[in-house]
Amino acid sequence: MNEQVTLVNTMSNEKLDIAGVTAKYGVPPNRIVDYLALMGDTVDNVPGVEKVGPKTAVKLITEFGSLEGVIENAEKVRGVVGQNIVKARDWLPTGRVLVTVKCDVPLSFDFDAINHKDVDVARLDALYETFGFRTLRTQLHKRAGTTEPAAEAPVPGSSEEASVFKQASKDATASRWSSGEPVAAQTPFVDTRNYECISTEAQLDAWITKLNAADLVALDTETTSLDQMQAQIVGLSFACVAGEAAYLPLRHQYAGAPDQLDFDVAINKLKPWLADATKHKLGQNIKYDLHVFANHGINVQGYVHDTLLQSYVLESHQRHDMDSLASRHLGATTIKFEDVAGKGASQIGFDQVSVEKATEYSAEDSDVTLQLHGAMYGQVANDAKLKYVYEAIEMPVSHVLLRMERNGVLIDASLLQTQSTELGQKMLELEARAHEIAGQPFNLGSPKQLGEILFDKQGIKPLKKTPGGAPSTDEETLEKLALDYPLPKAILEYRSVAKLKSTYTDKLPRMVNAKTGRVHTNYAQAVAVTGRLSSTDPNLQNIPVRTAEGRRIREAFIAPQGSVIVSADYSQIELRIMAHLSGDKGLLDAFANGEDVHRATAGEVFGVSRDEVSSEQRRYAKVINFGLIYGMSAFGLAANLGIERAAAASYIERYFARYPGVAAYMERTRNTAREAGYVETVFGRRLWLPDIRSGNQGRRQGAERAAINAPMQGTAADLIKLAMIAVQGWLEQSKLQAKLVMQVHDELVLEVPESELERVKANVPGLMTNVAKLDVPLVAEPGVGANWEEAH
Repeated sequence: MNEQVTLVNTMSNEKLDIAGVTAKYGVPPNRIVDYLALMGDTVDNVPGVEKVGPKTAVKLITEFGSLEGVIENAEKVRGVVGQNIVKARDWLPTGRVLVTVKCDVPLSFDFDAINHKDVDVARLDALYETFGFRTLRTQLHKRAGTTEPAAEAPVPGSSEEASVFKQASKDATASRWSSGEPVAAQTPFVDTRNYECISTEAQLDAWITKLNAADLVALDTETTSLDQMQAQIVGLSFACVAGEAAYLPLRHQYAGAPDQLDFDVAINKLKPWLADATKHKLGQNIKYDLHVFANHGINVQGYVHDTLLQSYVLESHQRHDMDSLASRHLGATTIKFEDVAGKGASQIGFDQVSVEKATEYSAEDSDVTLQLHGAMYGQVANDAKLKYVYEAIEMPVSHVLLRMERNGVLIDASLLQTQSTELGQKMLELEARAHEIAGQPFNLGSPKQLGEILFDKQGIKPLKKTPGGAPSTDEETLEKLALDYPLPKAILEYRSVAKLKSTYTDKLPRMVNAKTGRVHTNYAQAVAVTGRLSSTDPNLQNIPVRTAEGRRIREAFIAPQGSVIVSADYSQIELRIMAHLSGDKGLLDAFANGEDVHRATAGEVFGVSRDEVSSEQRRYAKVINFGLIYGMSAFGLAANLGIERAAAASYIERYFARYPGVAAYMERTRNTAREAGYVETVFGRRLWLPDIRSGNQGRRQGAERAAINAPMQGTAADLIKLAMIAVQGWLEQSKLQAKLVMQVHDELVLEVPESELERVKANVPGLMTNVAKLDVPLVAEPGVGANWEEAH
């Protein structure tokens, strides 16, 4: 940088000349690399000198003139900083090279070649389609004034240019395969759009005849709400043949709406078909549609396919909404909900959408669903493993989830309100403690104010930066800082209590359904790539069990009078799956003999008899057992246990020496993942790893850790789903009043009349453990109580 150069920050429009840089950083531009080398940069993995932050770096450079001066005079610097400079001085010149921007890069290109040219819509459209740039593709067509995708149009220019472009498209597709990401096979969309609006009984009768004659019908609901327990039907659509569909408007209520068939008359005509299990139906997210029908007292039978779940089984890492599926598998651009109902504050309910627009939108939904089934189901059915996951796990469990969601769970709202008051008082106490530690009041919810106190006032060295360049105060950073500093620890405790209050004790009482008096969560199947269920509105899977406050919240989940809560969960399920997958003799023997596997591991790692294992050694072994499942490194283990990295590395080395089958499994799994681009669960669920061949080391290593863990998490997810299916089937077959009310991780929670308790306790564990035969015994342990915490 010289007098002719000005640094411009394009984000803030800040402009700095030599004097400006010196004023802002405390050193002139020609000493910035020295300054950065001393501080280091955790984002770019440049270590720097420990305990040296911005102020200390400026002081050192001011005193000794340069980095070389600091290195030469390291022994003159007093205290810990001087000792740390001595330790780092051999590395510091390398650090300066790493933080120096290379300026001697040879550049030569033709400026005329980058002059603005007219947009080549066809080529851009094809590129956007290849790489999945949906928004850019839509914007391109709006600007170009085209309505049809241009990907099929001939590529302008010479045949050589077309050939090059086609090859580029092939190469792009190949690169997606090489990264471990599957590329959806496209089936051309039948775009005849022969859509009919059913407005007379004669039309409805004609369509019912079609529905009864069809082998498979796509059925879709249009509703008043996304709340599955509250939504009411506005209209229905059907498709029996690709390109043909119909919409039945029933409750459009805007001014000037055309006459519609009477709701009860139309539904009564459709009920025989809806209730006939031999009349096969499909949908996109059928669980929601079944909820909507149930809100009207309609029990629909015969749903045999769900395109949402087909997509989830084929490519769990992708988006599964209809718009994305249509683009990916049919090459079709669909009408968006916002196109007919608007968005934001001006969005209207579907009952206010014109019947003409609703017909086009809803009929297309059913038509696209039918065509998506044609495009995807063959890919599932032609693979025996995927077919099993889809037909024996995902489809049946969706019906169990429907039943669980409608059952809901009873909560003690008054107890939660009491807890909320207590948590509020604790927040005030924690806030006061944080202010005392900081030496001043500040807003605990302000990352900016917290950063100023931590990094400026208290001089703590930042660990990483936000995208905007400010020192980060996110949870991961605070957890690391809390090991050495009291203020981050207090902030984390405050945040934990505040989250419990806002998410659960304040919110749950407001989520009680007025009709049922219960809380009804939504279990999303197609979210977690491992196959695990996701609970929302409310999220019942994230209530902490390691804190007293979290466990107290579980006390508010209760059974009605005359019933109890029964909790049954798999014991150490992921470790058992690790033993099965790895075939390690030590682990297999420990589980086969019914030993405490953590005690057994401690004995192996610490070289003592199992009777001599201390509680501390068992705790270490437990962290090692679970940590290695999640790909924990020596660095991570050291941080978790609060020990030196060398000691952690020694423990891991001894673990693998005692359990060689585990090490072999991990290496085998990494290799398999790199070759195939995915790993599988015991049952054949396919878990794709798009970054497994990434050139970015961090991403690649993350994918390798996921490759090791995903088969265990995924198999555990498959097992609990199979358990839900088995338990629900037994409850129905036995005509019991007991019911499943929650599923949390590896645990099933039931509400059981006291008269059925002994029967449930005797049968449910066996049902759970017999859903699969692994090389180790599965163990399910039931607990009983008046509330969830007592039963857990």
